[in-house]
Amino acid sequence: MSQPSDEAGSLAGQLLVATPRTGAFFARSIVLVLHHDEDGATGVTLNRPMEAGVSAVLPDWQPHVTPPGVLFQGGPVEVDSALGIVSVPGGQEAQTETLGISVLFGGLALVDLDTPPPVVVPEISGLRIFVGYAGWSAGQLEAELIEGAWYVVEREPRDPFHESGDLWRDVLMRQRNSLSLLATYTEHPEQN
Repeated sequence: MSQPSDEAGSLAGQLLVATPRTGAFFARSIVLVLHHDEDGATGVTLNRPMEAGVSAVLPDWQPHVTPPGVLFQGGPVEVDSALGIVSVPGGQEAQTETLGISVLFGGLALVDLDTPPPVVVPEISGLRIFVGYAGWSAGQLEAELIEGAWYVVEREPRDPFHESGDLWRDVLMRQRNSLSLLATYTEHPEQN
């Protein structure tokens, strides 16, 4: 994954909030866009915790992950790989030269999970490990946005490390427009 594009229209650093039109895999998902340009987009689904603890695949990292200490299903692409997202102090001014850390945007970075944790851990304040990622080919995400499959909203710094509750609902509730009304959406209106 490369640095986000500086060109206008890039959604890197934004959240994609699944609408009822989104397919089953992404139902009620929140995706953090990591990279977006004319060649396509990549991101990770933030709210799909798995039952497997980090220790099942990366035992050295287990003591350092943000609770609940499990792997998260980042998306349907390359599910045999893991991706670490970390928070780095300093926000936009964070150093990009730290061994094992590649700054993305707004104090978020990718961590090289092959780097020994003691090298990286003093430089971070949050860590979540994702299995796979979400990916879109050139024009695919734009087409999905036109079809109404996603809402695009601003990310808050702790969203990638959300610990409790329903992130989909919480992200919608904090919107200062009509999107906040969708937080109570149910696929079973008869249960209201």
